[in-house]
Amino acid sequence: MQTLAKASSAMASFPCSKVRSGLCVWPSMRQLCIRKGLVYGFMRLLSTPFKTLRGASRSLRVAEFCSVSNLSSSLQIELVPCLRDNYAYLLHDVDTGTVGVVDPSEAVPIIDALSRKNRNLTYILNTHHHHDHTGGNVELKARYGAKVIGSGIDKDRIPGIDIVLNDGDTWMFAGHEVHVIETPGHTRGHISFYFPGSGAIFTGDTLFSLSCGKLFEGTPEQMLSSLQRIMSLPDDTNIYCGHEYTLSNSKFALSIEPKNEVLQAYAVHIAHLRNKGLPTIPTTLKMEKACNPFLRTSSTEIRQALDIPATANEAEVLGVIRQAKDNF
Repeated sequence: MQTLAKASSAMASFPCSKVRSGLCVWPSMRQLCIRKGLVYGFMRLLSTPFKTLRGASRSLRVAEFCSVSNLSSSLQIELVPCLRDNYAYLLHDVDTGTVGVVDPSEAVPIIDALSRKNRNLTYILNTHHHHDHTGGNVELKARYGAKVIGSGIDKDRIPGIDIVLNDGDTWMFAGHEVHVIETPGHTRGHISFYFPGSGAIFTGDTLFSLSCGKLFEGTPEQMLSSLQRIMSLPDDTNIYCGHEYTLSNSKFALSIEPKNEVLQAYAVHIAHLRNKGLPTIPTTLKMEKACNPFLRTSSTEIRQALDIPATANEAEVLGVIRQAKDNF
């Protein structure tokens, strides 16, 4: 009960959004309520067991789709579970009807989600080349004629790529500015898509809630630089990452910063959401700065927990944290 009280206290300062059904999920605690002026609704997953298993695995345990829109923007974002623990995101501009998808791991869940609302697909946005983020490209492109968008560095590794974007580019999605931010570390060609008008960034496998991606093709220095670029955005930016890893990430984060009271409260909140089969995404940059060990390389508690010398720079600290997480 004491921990729950701390959780409520830690979250109480964040404004609670309206929910289309008229109910607010976990008032004062739900991390999705952090960004002011958002409307959160939950739409049932496909009712038949066959379709449910085709879209999201039992292990992911996301019982419902999550639809999010900013009241000052016509952009709607719909979370679509894929594979074992991936999230793809459908983008829908309500003014023009334009639809895009970010990181379709597989085609069937996307097709099912589009078919429920009789929508077409215009764009496929890939943050990086890994198959669990591009696996649906070819089938979706063939079915809908959608244009595939990805990094110029990854142009030879992204299936069906049509539009090449590079760091610093601004691309328009149905009137919405999309800033392309190069965020290598997990892969060398990784990019993130930032929608400033909607306060949303799609970070793929660079930044997760309470963690960052494994360094498959990059260095700690590159990952640190990528995370710092994301950290420069407004604190109320909503972060849409590629996987539902938050519960396991919270256990690692607590193991190296157990005295962090905001993290303690957030961990309780995360466990509650997952027990209910609800997603923990989006998170916010404000929450990640307070709790994510990879954004807290200057934390004395973390450095002491991992026996990191006081003279170590931030990239060296990040590398040690990443190694500890890999072995956790």
